[in-house]
Amino acid sequence: MSLAVALTASAVVTPALGWVRELNPGWFAFGAYALLCTLIGAVSRPAATPLVGLAGWLFFNGFAVHRYAALGWAGRIDALRLLALAAVALAASLPTALPRRRIRIHAVRVPDRVASGRR
Repeated sequence: MSLAVALTASAVVTPALGWVRELNPGWFAFGAYALLCTLIGAVSRPAATPLVGLAGWLFFNGFAVHRYAALGWAGRIDALRLLALAAVALAASLPTALPRRRIRIHAVRVPDRVASGRR
């Protein structure tokens, strides 16, 4: 489900970046996709964060770095971009995945004669 949300949200961010004329391989477009991965990662499980990062990288690489949805792998730089997008999604998902301690209060039944003061 996180992948579907990430792909859909990336499909919305891409034309928005084109509208403000920032659909290029610069820091602004990468920051927009990193922010998107952070927001989606915050509501995702940690196991889904590599897919969220992958979705952000696919749209960044396909529309900002290369044009017209042509993917290309530039080796180390693309590996770093993919890892960075997955890392921000993972960092955002970890606080919500931590186990929470629940304090449970058990009601103690008091017999009627103790409560009324009789023995």
